[in-house]
Amino acid sequence: MSLHRPGEDHREPAPIDNKGQEKLKDLRIVLLGKTGVGKSAAGNTILGREEFESELSPGPVTSQCEKARGEVDGREVAVIDTPGLVDTIFSITYKLKFHKCIPLSSPGPHVCLLVIQLGRFTKEDQHTVRDILDTFGADVDKYTMVLFTHGDRLRRKTIEEFLSSYKELAEFTNQWSGGYHAFNNEDKQNRSQVSELLKKIDKMVAINGGGFCTNAMYEVVEKAIEEEKRRILKENEKARRQEEEELKKSLKGEALKKALEELHKEAERKAREKAERDNGTATGRCPIL
Repeated sequence: MSLHRPGEDHREPAPIDNKGQEKLKDLRIVLLGKTGVGKSAAGNTILGREEFESELSPGPVTSQCEKARGEVDGREVAVIDTPGLVDTIFSITYKLKFHKCIPLSSPGPHVCLLVIQLGRFTKEDQHTVRDILDTFGADVDKYTMVLFTHGDRLRRKTIEEFLSSYKELAEFTNQWSGGYHAFNNEDKQNRSQVSELLKKIDKMVAINGGGFCTNAMYEVVEKAIEEEKRRILKENEKARRQEEEELKKSLKGEALKKALEELHKEAERKAREKAERDNGTATGRCPIL
């Protein structure tokens, strides 16, 4: 299956049957976009719970990068919410804040969801989001999908019919290999819109050979995170062994095996999360890409 390129006919990918197609067990999603487009609300819709602060505000509600995890459609999904751009200037201050998102999405996102509110989207807006995406590296187009919010405004129109009336927005949307999807963040109980989004992401990931978006900065950060994680695990090894001994006293056979696996998995998860947070502070001092 070939990649979609700018200028090609790029209809919204149809829902696919995932039979025979392996779903990623741990999906990393980065949310990008301007302030007020419903970016944080989209993250809450994906996770099915209120994890990111989302409210009507003239300024950015998300001032720092935030990460939340959850089980969605039987898999682990990590959503990284980034600070919203207040204007069309990709400032040094914003870059410093944005850089702290790198450890949270390391070793790289499977998809960059470019969140756009249905309606006005200027040339200046397009140039700004292009600048943001370029920080992910030369191949970012292959890992980007547009997520339109306020899907309720479509009323009886399809998203294709809406885009046919906005040529510039349609051309901009066609740049990204992942295509597009529409969300109604007011209808959080409608989990089918989330399932359809994940199917489209699965399809894009399959086209990309199961890989994720990465660059030299991610490689440096990932190495640092893994080193810090190993240090944390070693530091906590004594306490963990004591927990293991307690489990061995009370459990046997498969129950013990399962409990030990869960103990190790939880220790790895906590060490990884702490290493990501610690490196988020360090990344703020790294050179800006």
